[in-house]
Amino acid sequence: MTTEAILASLHLLALLTFVVFLSSQAALCRSEWMSEAVVQRLARLDMIYGVAVVLLVLTGVARLVWGVKGMSWYVSQPLFHVKMALFVAGALLSVQPTLAFRRWRRALGAGQGLPAAAEVARTRRLVMWQAHLVPVIAVVAVFWSRGM
Repeated sequence: MTTEAILASLHLLALLTFVVFLSSQAALCRSEWMSEAVVQRLARLDMIYGVAVVLLVLTGVARLVWGVKGMSWYVSQPLFHVKMALFVAGALLSVQPTLAFRRWRRALGAGQGLPAAAEVARTRRLVMWQAHLVPVIAVVAVFWSRGM
């Protein structure tokens, strides 16, 4: 049981870190607030967000492999597959913002100025979709982990 508690705690810690940095991106990615400092901060937040996602996946896999319920129980649950599909959808939604943040940072370094308001709005919309998907994934995970 100690292993299960440690794995669950690490998974939750990774999830909370992920949520904090995704929320920070959502808060900062606004055309009216855009500045060189914000572009730099968004790129840094995205890097930390990416590390948190990797840790979330690794701790999730660790729970599947070494957790009390075992992989066969988890993968036999239909909601596991719903959760994974939603997670993959969120990951796909995160690609464009990550590329945008990097592009904006490079453009600043090359003296090309700040991104256009329309591009910032498109990027923010994708970040917000991700942010709204996270609670849905969490609810599915709660029902799934209880065998519903």
